[in-house]
Amino acid sequence: MVWISFITAILVFLALDLGVFNKTPHIISTKEASKWTIIWVILSFLFSGVIHWLYGNNYISNPDKLKPAAATIKYLTGYLIELSLSVDNVFVIAVIFASFRIPKKHQHRVLFWGIIGAILFRGLMIFFGVLLLNKFTWTSYLFGVFLIYTAIKMLFTQEEEEFKPKNSFVYKTLRKIIPVSSHIDNEYFFVKKRHIWVATSLFVALIVIEVMDVVFAMDSVPAILAITSDPFLVFSSNIFAILGLRSLYFFLANMLEKFSYLEFSLIAILFFVGLKMLLHTIFEIPEWTSLAFITISLTIGAIVSLKKNPEQVLEDDK
Repeated sequence: MVWISFITAILVFLALDLGVFNKTPHIISTKEASKWTIIWVILSFLFSGVIHWLYGNNYISNPDKLKPAAATIKYLTGYLIELSLSVDNVFVIAVIFASFRIPKKHQHRVLFWGIIGAILFRGLMIFFGVLLLNKFTWTSYLFGVFLIYTAIKMLFTQEEEEFKPKNSFVYKTLRKIIPVSSHIDNEYFFVKKRHIWVATSLFVALIVIEVMDVVFAMDSVPAILAITSDPFLVFSSNIFAILGLRSLYFFLANMLEKFSYLEFSLIAILFFVGLKMLLHTIFEIPEWTSLAFITISLTIGAIVSLKKNPEQVLEDDK
């Protein structure tokens, strides 16, 4: 019942989002994006109270026998991990939109449907991830090694080759399957030309974003499974981070360079949760320690970024 209520509430909001709040395509201003970013962060933190209530009254299955306070901390820790790892998604989404020349007024529609796909794919990945952990406990070591490997790779490949969506395997494969037009016809994903349905750049951008989200989920899902294998906590923290991604994108899109040092915060977080997974049978790291480490890492990354790039701050404030 709790699962049905939660998913129904998310679907209702998404319907209101596209059908009421953003019925008319428009450019999302920084002010509007910041407002919705704040709203989603507040809602996400308020939901921790719902978590405490659910687990305190045994309204949901509790496979790990978590106390309400522990469940709440695990949810908040997972949410912060997913939100921080979403920063990389913002960079990639910006590149994809620029590459396919998606007008700003249509970007929200693409991200809306991208969120729908992300929820479905993340749900499947979480389901199978939890299944693997519960059935084969040794997979936790594989996840831990993978996260540490990812952190080390990010650390030593700071100057990565620029991602070019039009050169990607996804784009080239899509063009072989269906006709693709570079023309954008209002907010349509498909248009009919000479009795043939043709995919517009909006649809191509959507598919590339979906595939890239799956790629990023390969890091984020194991990262949150290092915190908890409770399906509801993993899913709900993921969903709130994903739902806040759209407004976060429009809020950060014009000042990505300002937060360049956040990359090192993400590396530290991935390394930490990887070690947590590898060492969980030797000693248990308290949940408040994980939450504190992630919060401090993100705070330090943001402060250092702002201090190291003062000229960028001034330009954005003009």
